[in-house]
Amino acid sequence: MIVNPGRMTHDHDGELVVFLVGMRINRWSRPDLWWPTLTAMPPMMRELAGDPASGMLAQRLFGFPRSPTVLQYWTSVEKLYAYASDRDASHRPAWAAFNRRARDARGAVGIWHETFSIARAESIYVGMPPTGLGAATSLKPVTARLDRARQRFDAEGDPV
Repeated sequence: MIVNPGRMTHDHDGELVVFLVGMRINRWSRPDLWWPTLTAMPPMMRELAGDPASGMLAQRLFGFPRSPTVLQYWTSVEKLYAYASDRDASHRPAWAAFNRRARDARGAVGIWHETFSIARAESIYVGMPPTGLGAATSLKPVTARLDRARQRFDAEGDPV
């Protein structure tokens, strides 16, 4: 990855959705109950990464070992929910399988998600390759007009 030596900020106009989804292994002694949940996420991530029309801009997996979490950036809430309910996509069968297992193994593994529709966002990347929101959208140099975090936040959506 190419490191941008200067000060950069993200560049994005339009709707932006941040989606966090994760799991928590509550009973390490029961991999038969948490392993299927853990292994259900990579196929979904590959499926979304291979489909630019899905609306998923970028994603990152972190939080191992107990609480694997995926951070995703989406172009709209509608596209996120369309993927979640698509009968031909990987999510629906994985969700149904989790619910079946959860009935028989209450508390062995937990899952969660949070969805945020973002009206404005501020970012700074110094000596970094494209990361986070900057990798999900695009980057632009920080100019004198956007030197401070407050300036970048207040200018979000304004022409630069």
